[in-house]
Amino acid sequence: MSAAVAILLMSKATQETEHLKEMLIGNILSVTWPELLKTAVLYALVGAFHYVFRKRFLLISMNEREAERRGWNVKFWDFLFYVSFGFVVTSSVAIAGVLLVFCFLIVPSVSAMLFAERLGPRLAIGWTMGTLVSAAGVFLSFLLDLPTGATIVGTFGAALILLAGYRRAFRRVASGVRGESTARAAS
Repeated sequence: MSAAVAILLMSKATQETEHLKEMLIGNILSVTWPELLKTAVLYALVGAFHYVFRKRFLLISMNEREAERRGWNVKFWDFLFYVSFGFVVTSSVAIAGVLLVFCFLIVPSVSAMLFAERLGPRLAIGWTMGTLVSAAGVFLSFLLDLPTGATIVGTFGAALILLAGYRRAFRRVASGVRGESTARAAS
């Protein structure tokens, strides 16, 4: 988030900082239709690959010993996962920049982990947060005339801080209510 704030500050500088900004935050608003189509095809192929082998990837990630017990070559499947992941990250960085890509990889999943234990709810929370916060970031970028990628990253950072604060306050309130219930039951 701090790098995105630096980019936002640089966006108003008069010196030539465009090359650094483009490498870090990309230029997501100037993506051409051929680039978009190529990226969509790549994502669809990788998505299909991960869907077909989702049970293997999930078991290897969540219970490596069981995967080994079944005779699966864990290192081979890890390699396949990371190769496919590398294709997606590389093509995404070329379009959106390093900061935005890694923000999309990290912030929605961390936020989801604050509020859910199971995979399904985590996916739902992460996808919903990613969609809503991205839309808010694009809107703020337009409204404030700021670089889109850095504004989205900043919006994700602010959302994560708000959610973590909410989670912390919610835990405190919940533990206080439990403590009162326990005290009443004891008396």
